[in-house]
Amino acid sequence: MHVRDILTTTPTTTADALDLFDSCAAVEPDFMIGTWRGAELPTDHPLDGFLAASGWWGKQFLDAETVHPLLFPTRDGSALWAMNPTLAFSGLGVAEKAHGVKSMSFATPIAATRLLSQTRRSRARLRTTRYRGTDTATMVYDQLPINDVFHRISDDAVLGAMDLKGSPNPYFFVLRRDDSLRLIGH
Repeated sequence: MHVRDILTTTPTTTADALDLFDSCAAVEPDFMIGTWRGAELPTDHPLDGFLAASGWWGKQFLDAETVHPLLFPTRDGSALWAMNPTLAFSGLGVAEKAHGVKSMSFATPIAATRLLSQTRRSRARLRTTRYRGTDTATMVYDQLPINDVFHRISDDAVLGAMDLKGSPNPYFFVLRRDDSLRLIGH
C-alpha cells in the first residue's frame, strides 16, 4: 500500500501534515478495533523510510488492552506476525539512527529475526488522549515513550501522528482497514 492509495493530495512537510491532521475528525477508540494496513507519510522526519524499509505491514487493535503495533507479513505473504516494538526501537535513539534509511531495506533482516522478535503478547493499549487540543484515540506503547495519535480520514482510513518523546515533530503515517490476512500464533 502507498499513501496515495488513501490521500488524493499528499502533504510533504510537517506543517502541511499537521494542517491535514488538525482538519480531520477525532476518533473514538472503538473505531480503531480491527486490522489496519499502513503506509508512511514522508515529511522529512528523521524516521521517514524506516517502517517502509523494515517491511512493516500495519497494526492490529483487538480491544482497548490488546494491541499489536508492528505487524509484518510472513515470507510467503499469506499471514501476519507481530513484532516486539521494544526490539525494533531499542535504545530509542532511533531518530538519530534512522538517518539514511530511505534507501536501505531492513525487510530481509527483520524477516530473518522473526523467531527472536516475534511476540504473541500485546505490546500497546488504546486510550483517548488530548493531542493538539483534541481528545482522540491514541495507541500507547507499553514499554516505549511513543504514542500514536489518530484522526479520521474516512470510514476506513486514519491519519496517524507518532508522538515520540524527544522528537520536536511527529512522524506521520496512514492506516486503512484490511482484514485480508490473519495474525499467526493467535
